[in-house]
Amino acid sequence: MKKTLAFVLSCMLLLVLSACGSEKEDASTASSGVSDTSVAPSEELVIKATNFAFDKQEYHLKKGVPVKITLENKQGMHGVLIPGLELQLDNKHKSKVVTPEKAGTFEMTCSLYCGAGHTAMLAKVIVDE
Repeated sequence: MKKTLAFVLSCMLLLVLSACGSEKEDASTASSGVSDTSVAPSEELVIKATNFAFDKQEYHLKKGVPVKITLENKQGMHGVLIPGLELQLDNKHKSKVVTPEKAGTFEMTCSLYCGAGHTAMLAKVIVDE
């Protein structure tokens, strides 16, 4: 009986330890800023957010060029949502590599409620040919 109980407890301990190890591995991969496609970026765009404003009204990207987009919160807690580029950034996922496949103008909003001026926190991402 004691041997069986010791075996079961040992198996449970191994499962717990292996789960903890995989979380650490995932966290380091997530902070690398590389998207699921594993494409190396050719350019980098940093979006700086302060209370109720992004640092620019327009951001320009080139069609077909992989770019690492990074969010920096300079003041307050903010997120970035660009549905047309299938991009959402926040404090947990601060950067991602995207490759815009079509030219156009895409709306960018703050994705985290940040206070009274939240609805005015808008900008545009323009993808040029």
